[in-house]
Amino acid sequence: MDNAEASVTSTATRTWHDFLERMRQPSATEFVKSIKSFIVSFSNNAPDPERDSVSIQEFLGNMEAAFRAHPLWAGRTEEELDNAGEGLEKYIMTKLFNRVFASHPDDVKIDNELHQKSVMIQHFIRPEHLEIPQMYENETSWLLAQKELQKINVYKSPRDKLACILNCCKIISNLLLNAAINADQNPPGADDFLPVLIYVTIKANPPQLHSNLSYIQRYRCKSRLVGESAYIFTNMLSAESFILSINAESLSMDETEFVKNMESAQLISGISSETQSETVSDSKLKEVPSVSDLENKGAAVIVAEENISEKFENFPYLYSKAEDLTIGDVGELLNGYKQLVFKYVCLAKGLGVPVRWHLDQETRIGGDSASDVGKTGGGGEGLGVPARLSVEIGGGSGVSLEGKGSIEFDGDVVGGPEPPLRSSEAITGGGTVDAPETKGDVVVVEDVRVEGGRNDGESTVAGKLFPK
Repeated sequence: MDNAEASVTSTATRTWHDFLERMRQPSATEFVKSIKSFIVSFSNNAPDPERDSVSIQEFLGNMEAAFRAHPLWAGRTEEELDNAGEGLEKYIMTKLFNRVFASHPDDVKIDNELHQKSVMIQHFIRPEHLEIPQMYENETSWLLAQKELQKINVYKSPRDKLACILNCCKIISNLLLNAAINADQNPPGADDFLPVLIYVTIKANPPQLHSNLSYIQRYRCKSRLVGESAYIFTNMLSAESFILSINAESLSMDETEFVKNMESAQLISGISSETQSETVSDSKLKEVPSVSDLENKGAAVIVAEENISEKFENFPYLYSKAEDLTIGDVGELLNGYKQLVFKYVCLAKGLGVPVRWHLDQETRIGGDSASDVGKTGGGGEGLGVPARLSVEIGGGSGVSLEGKGSIEFDGDVVGGPEPPLRSSEAITGGGTVDAPETKGDVVVVEDVRVEGGRNDGESTVAGKLFPK
């Protein structure tokens, strides 16, 4: 199993890097331009979840259609073409994550309501309240399922978030099936599965669960959210709906007992009635923009202004090349570097976000003077400012895709967490176990295709070709 898992992980990595490698090719220049242009234009629009969903779904469909007709993918298998679509979705959504995730006040409000309700209910809920048969009670497996669901906020792409839900549900399914086999009972059905999923979800209580589900629903490619993935995702939506509307009747409890339990849980958890009824405007006032958001906002303002070079006049080394520097410059540069790092780290700590260092090469930066601002190219010339060395707050590791003569294509999703799914089309065997096999904190999940393939169904993409 160790060798098989290592093989699958290696295949997943090669699949993603294959997409990035193709985007480096000179013939992919138009694709890179289209992708970057879409990201910029999309980011400049005010958030509107419904419109945003339509816009992204349409762009992904059009680009996949263009991939299929392009020489870069000539003679490729359906799976390889599908891999390209998966890579595109992951790249686009990682870039736009801060712009589209939890971007609507209603999503934030429901997130808070769902989280606070789960905090209180988990103090007193028991399996019998959801009519879960005793033979299905297995705290070890339930804890594993909870941990998988709690990983959902580690990832940014819709597919990886969905994979966390699939992993969680696979553990539950395996538990129910094995328990039924051991008890010589009929195979479990949806009526057995949903109550356990509800219980596990309440106990896991991952932050921003509603926003995560809405994000998957809006931005996961529609042609891929089918079959088993769609079925499991629908069950997750049902679990969310149940928790939001939970009451004494739904827990088979006396009304007086339910109210008493909720009041006690409210005192224990420290949730006040004012907190529960907090308005959307109040919650939005408490939100602080990320460093990445502030950087993007500032960059947009600078680009829109005239006489850009005047903004950088007080920075003596801005337009210098390496060969222009002398030994005497090192001390001043090092001191400036230390001050820059200190300020970024302080800012990150103040915002309460992680600090990650990387060389951001999203835009090709180089050139010799301020007059080079606005130029793009793959030969080392571009914006007339030096490469942005930054402490990236909450970002990923920067990987540039700069083919000969091509526009640079940033790949900062590389180096982030590996996709949560680990196995490839392996069918569960006839053995009975209490829980799926684990490797460290990774659950080996069966019967789900991983990285670079379809989770379910065929991919049918329609759209127009992008001009070469």
